[in-house]
Amino acid sequence: MRILVDADACPVKEIIVTTARRRSIPVFMFADTSHIIDDGYSTVVTVDCHSDSVDYAIANSIKRNDIIVTQDHGLAALVMSEHNFVINPNGFIYDSSNIDSLLNFRHESSKKRRSGGRTPGPKKRTAEEDEKFEKTLKELVERAE
Repeated sequence: MRILVDADACPVKEIIVTTARRRSIPVFMFADTSHIIDDGYSTVVTVDCHSDSVDYAIANSIKRNDIIVTQDHGLAALVMSEHNFVINPNGFIYDSSNIDSLLNFRHESSKKRRSGGRTPGPKKRTAEEDEKFEKTLKELVERAE
């Protein structure tokens, strides 16, 4: 088991590293060349700055029982399988029961923005979201072992 992180804009990197370090779980932080990550624990995988480069690098790296952390619904759909786990930084687990509606919502939001409409930006992160993520991550680690 490993934890693979779509790290470019991931707000829970410290929680991931703390949880992984306690259990000696390898962590791989994937980021493009415009980001610098050095947490003293993770293996950092740096890719070029092209659109979706991080997504493809993660997709090409997954193994059985890996935990993938991403807020990208497209990447979640790409890497989701019965042999690994995909979690959002808010503690939401992506699975076959919810991915279609999430992708549809993303598509509709994209259409709205392309036609000049606006969609709400992300809300300010809360301590409750961090706690939920940490709790769910620990549960996934237990399931993956």
